[in-house]
Amino acid sequence: MDKELTTPTKKVRSRQKSRKITIHTPPVTTTDMFTRLCHSELHAECIKEHRFYQPRKWRFDYALPRYKIAVEVEGGVWSAGRHIRPQGFLNDIEKYNTAALLGWRVFRTTPDKLLSANMLNSLKNAISGAFCAIND
Repeated sequence: MDKELTTPTKKVRSRQKSRKITIHTPPVTTTDMFTRLCHSELHAECIKEHRFYQPRKWRFDYALPRYKIAVEVEGGVWSAGRHIRPQGFLNDIEKYNTAALLGWRVFRTTPDKLLSANMLNSLKNAISGAFCAIND
């Protein structure tokens, strides 16, 4: 994708000349291994960085909008990342509660478990409605 920017040069007789500079930017990657896996295994569209609540500009890491299912990858679990610091934790609570009020089901995972069979099975069960709790 090319963008053209116009930058002013020095003034010449009280008017500005401008020249165009072309900047080559790589295309934004909207698919990755997880989105392709959802497409092939779940037969569902998966959107990376899906904006679900415009007033706060909140995004899900991944979303299956047709089913209102979201996947949040919680990084920094072992390194005191943003999600486990007090303010980050409180912000996440507000975000997830708002998502629930809007009808979203949010699955939380860590980066090392994102591509696991367990995560895929959880999403399959959520889509199909086949999950049933076992009462002890």
